[in-house]
Amino acid sequence: MANQQISRSAYGIITLVLLAVLFLAVNLFSNIVFRSARVDLTQNNLYTLSDGTDEVVSSIEEPITLRFFYSEKLANDYARIRTYASHVRDLLEEIRARSGGNVRLEVIDPEAFSEEEDLAMSFGLKGAPTASGDVVYFGLVGTNSVDGLEAIPFFTDEREQYLEYDVARMIQNLSRPSRPVLGIVTNLPLDTGVGGLMSAMRGESLPFMIYDELQDRFEIEFLEQQFQAVPAKVDVLMIAHPRPLDEPTLYAIDQFVMRGGHVLAFVDPHSEVSLTAGPNGEPIPGYTEASDLGPLLESWGIDYDPTKVVGDRQIAQRVRTGLDARRQESDYVIWLAVPRENVDTDDLVTADVSRLNLGTVGALAQAEGATTTFSPLVTSTEDSQLYDIEDVKKGPRPDDLLRNFTPTEERYVIAARISGPVKSAFDGPPSEAPVAQPGGVSPRKSQEKAGPYIAQSQSDANIIVFADSDIFDDRFWVQTESYLGERVAQPIADNAVFIMSAIDNLMGSNELISLRARSKIDRPFVVVEDLRRTAERRFLAEQDILEKKIAETERSLVELQTRGSAAPGGPAIDEDAEMRKFRAELLESRKRLRDVQRDLRRDVENLGGQLRFVNIALVPIVLAILALGAAFLRYRRRKARVEKGA
Repeated sequence: MANQQISRSAYGIITLVLLAVLFLAVNLFSNIVFRSARVDLTQNNLYTLSDGTDEVVSSIEEPITLRFFYSEKLANDYARIRTYASHVRDLLEEIRARSGGNVRLEVIDPEAFSEEEDLAMSFGLKGAPTASGDVVYFGLVGTNSVDGLEAIPFFTDEREQYLEYDVARMIQNLSRPSRPVLGIVTNLPLDTGVGGLMSAMRGESLPFMIYDELQDRFEIEFLEQQFQAVPAKVDVLMIAHPRPLDEPTLYAIDQFVMRGGHVLAFVDPHSEVSLTAGPNGEPIPGYTEASDLGPLLESWGIDYDPTKVVGDRQIAQRVRTGLDARRQESDYVIWLAVPRENVDTDDLVTADVSRLNLGTVGALAQAEGATTTFSPLVTSTEDSQLYDIEDVKKGPRPDDLLRNFTPTEERYVIAARISGPVKSAFDGPPSEAPVAQPGGVSPRKSQEKAGPYIAQSQSDANIIVFADSDIFDDRFWVQTESYLGERVAQPIADNAVFIMSAIDNLMGSNELISLRARSKIDRPFVVVEDLRRTAERRFLAEQDILEKKIAETERSLVELQTRGSAAPGGPAIDEDAEMRKFRAELLESRKRLRDVQRDLRRDVENLGGQLRFVNIALVPIVLAILALGAAFLRYRRRKARVEKGA
């Protein structure tokens, strides 16, 4: 019997050893064979790369190094940063796995006063100070083989929904050997300011602030307003309130779109910035009051009436009138201060826009029978109407516009993204040769550079159209001051944010442009929110009744006290009894009100208690019951074997 017991013990030990060896072998095998295998079980596929990002990553031709600076030890005390950092790291790991070895990832913990911290600071990363005086770094730096550098200084909560887009855009920018080229067709004095060419020749030009930002970011290629083809090196064409374009020029833009070119267009029924007085007190010679792209907008599926201006009473800008000493400012309904509520926060272009200051904007709509998708980016409120342009040109007073205001209860689209297949606005190359406009340069005579005619867009178009040109005007969005001979800008609106985001977005591939905001990694407590709303509905009526009863009781108590003080010879005993009664009712009502307020959280607290019981007690209890059941079965089997052996 003893030998049999020993052999059983040895058998058990050998079994445990073999199981441990098998466990290690399976883990090693899975780490090697299934290293790249992943299963994303989240509701919104938070850990799965979109097709657009996958396309960007797979097209990398030269190595890119991503350095993820994360103060892991310091961030342990900040659950929100720790959770977000895990999401960022998982995304970077997935990108590295999909890149075929072209993306290298380094995770760096920059400790205080270390070389890693100096490196992070040299890359321009921003650290977040903590209560203890330490600095938490949480940023990303990307470099390529030709000294290109892109950085995300700090991963903020506000950009969490756009994390994948920000990282994919960084990788795409690094995969380009040179700065992208922005072609500009405009009759606005972007590079000289309101003084125009004459001021520039005298050395007095002050370029628009937005132009300085464009120069820092892109290679600028100005196109004359008469040309036969958009240069092949142009990545994005920005059309900003041009003068009327002739047919060959419109055809050149049309064919640029047919070849897959991306366009950012600004048209305006009444351009305030063009009418700004120059040094001689008059608008710059050759100014354009209104702009329209005619057949191009129609082919893109846009309905635009250049004779109408949007007025909005709810989001009107306040302007100084000086007509009344007691009322220095009035609402100017044809100048709009568009808030965040009137922009598409799900689109990457307008995601960071909180306010746009605009003047005399037009209205866009989707044309009937359009083959494209019309997605509004910026809209008016329902408290708006359309004004005839001729009435606007008369310079009506703000009060006159308000006095005759009749809202149509329709939201007018001010800016829109156009995507999808586009048909050419032309049946073939125009026969008309370009003709020089008064004051313009002589155009090239040859039509050979126009290229072969394309009737249908070779890929889905990506076009953004904005029905205003005053978005560029410094007066509307920025305050400038001179400091040590340099202009210092203080933005008061996000006009530049919109323009730069739109160009950045269109500079990407079609796959990158298609990326939109993704859900945050933190999911809301839906059940808790439902319980809270149900509790509020259930007890709100009772709360109102109690509050009214408290107010009535307090009023009766005050009246009784006032009556008692006014008639000291009255029945004091009865008044004292009434006062005690009212005070008791008041105390009881307030007690019930506190109970009602506590009840608002009762169901939530009960749910929390149930979850704590499940997480802390229920699972151990179930395991203990299973273990006791297994032990009891083993005991029964062993007892049966002993009895059978006896």
